[in-house]
Amino acid sequence: MAEVIQNAEHEFWRAPVTAGAQPTTGQTFVEACDRCSTEFVVGAAFCHVCGASRHPQPAPSRSWTRCLEFHFIQERLGLPTGSLIAFFVGIGFLLAAAVTGFIFSASTVLDWQAVQVWRIEWLLAAVAAFVAGILLER
Repeated sequence: MAEVIQNAEHEFWRAPVTAGAQPTTGQTFVEACDRCSTEFVVGAAFCHVCGASRHPQPAPSRSWTRCLEFHFIQERLGLPTGSLIAFFVGIGFLLAAAVTGFIFSASTVLDWQAVQVWRIEWLLAAVAAFVAGILLER
């Protein structure tokens, strides 16, 4: 049995050629994984050892719409999910308080006072949402 191994002249195994190396004369080019330098199986789209893609995908272009994604905002502000939701609710209440004066017109002093009471209610709701966000952060 030992003589069989001694007679094998690396027929069944060859060291993989790195991706950047050029094949020498009489040698076929073998594509190897960039991460683990393992030779790819014929026709495989991924490395059978580490799982890396044979043809890496190009990096997606950064778009301005990525700034609107929930996870991106959460990472940038460094807030947990509950606090971030309370923050957005508070911002909504602040906008409602600002818009209340534009939607309702006051023709009398009584109407003006009613609008101011609504604004105070929206602002109190915003404060409550921001306090809830602070408490949820801990």
